[in-house]
Amino acid sequence: MSATKREEVCSHLRYIRLELREMHQMLIKEDLMPDLNEAKEVHAQLDALLNLLSEKRVKKIKSQF
Repeated sequence: MSATKREEVCSHLRYIRLELREMHQMLIKEDLMPDLNEAKEVHAQLDALLNLLSEKRVKKIKSQF
């Protein structure tokens, strides 16, 4: 994985981790459910990360044939 791609993945993971930590704190300390839009945003970030990681795999598979 190239350095820029690795940095991009790390950035996505840091952001997702912070968002999930905030949601967890809301659940534990305040006994509140996170906002639906916040959950959707984290889900979108996870999708973007999955797409970023699977691009390389798809390119490898296509180049073999």
